[in-house]
Amino acid sequence: MNKAELIDAMAKDSGITKTQANEALDSFTNAVVTTLKKGDRVTLVGFGTFSVSDRSARNGRNPQTGEVIKIKARKVPKFKAGKEFSTKISSGKK
Repeated sequence: MNKAELIDAMAKDSGITKTQANEALDSFTNAVVTTLKKGDRVTLVGFGTFSVSDRSARNGRNPQTGEVIKIKARKVPKFKAGKEFSTKISSGKK
């Protein structure tokens, strides 16, 4: 499912226009990004938790040349599914 398909589904399920659904989705994603940039986490009970993880610097290898390269430390976004969400996916229930 891409963004346009998600917006269509949101509009249909909630009885709002596609424009309103797009604004709601953009607002949600912006809020998540802003919160994660501050170093906080976003927890949606029953769905999951968005957080930021620190990835330490490490050595890697260029697959074409085999040369050792240094990979810088960085922060990466992370999502951990909640128990209810995981159960629905694994059991096939909607």
